[in-house]
Amino acid sequence: MAATQDPTPKAKTSATTKSLNDSVRKKASGIAKGRPPLAAKPQASLSSQKTRQLIRSHHDLNKELAKAEAQGNDAEVDELKKRIADLGGLKSYQMASIQGQANDRGGDSSIVLMEWLKPAAAQIAGQKTKPRLLEVGALSTKNACSKSGLLDIERIDLFSQADGIIQQDFMERPIPTSDKAKFDIISLSLVLNFVPDAEGRGEMLRRTCQFLDTRAPSTSPKELQAITPALFLVLPAPCLTNSRYTNEERLTSIMASLGYVMLHFKQTAKLVYTLWQLRDKPVPEEQIFSKKQVNPGGGKNNFSIAFRREV
Repeated sequence: MAATQDPTPKAKTSATTKSLNDSVRKKASGIAKGRPPLAAKPQASLSSQKTRQLIRSHHDLNKELAKAEAQGNDAEVDELKKRIADLGGLKSYQMASIQGQANDRGGDSSIVLMEWLKPAAAQIAGQKTKPRLLEVGALSTKNACSKSGLLDIERIDLFSQADGIIQQDFMERPIPTSDKAKFDIISLSLVLNFVPDAEGRGEMLRRTCQFLDTRAPSTSPKELQAITPALFLVLPAPCLTNSRYTNEERLTSIMASLGYVMLHFKQTAKLVYTLWQLRDKPVPEEQIFSKKQVNPGGGKNNFSIAFRREV
């Protein structure tokens, strides 16, 4: 019987690597056992398809919930709340939204806002007082508008994901009692479409007018006066391109009744970006927008904006 040969250099290397790996795994196991829960290994990010599915499920369930609450169907309300909780509640929606705004999935929508503010950027930078921005539904303190250094930003969200974002519902935020407490720009980026009913969306748009500073100080640069007070509104593209009840013309009419004039419009495969200046006084008698079909046909969504009452 032949004598057993020594392992080849390759075999020795494999044996050494295995020994090192075993040692590393033992050490890692010890660290993991002593690690506090918040330091646990993060879960892998959702795929873009699963992210969209999760966001869509939240939207659909919240619409059904609003309808059930309006009908006083307590049993269905409880069931829908349970289904929303099973999805992870608002926190899971917000985490999906953060992933959905990652650079590899469409990126930061405020980049577009900063592009539209470029003509006034040099003049803004030379001012002692920065324009005030209220970012509703803020997901990050490190987006383009935050990094620009041009704006005095107040960030709010229903479920704060970071320091520097106030946990607050815009619809419950106290109305400013002075012009100094108002804002030059409001950002509603992928916020309006999360409101579960058409009337609620109308009320949100109407409410923005009460938070904007409609004064036009002569000391402000002309380039800034030509933009502010402004509303930066971002919607999923299908809200305008594939809805039975809403299109660009309908949205423009709704905004005009509130006193808004469109300054900029940009559409991509996924999103529609718009910038509106609050230039005119609202016309209460024209604020009678019901849920009316403007683009009938099959295969369309039901996104709509309506006003609950004449004001």
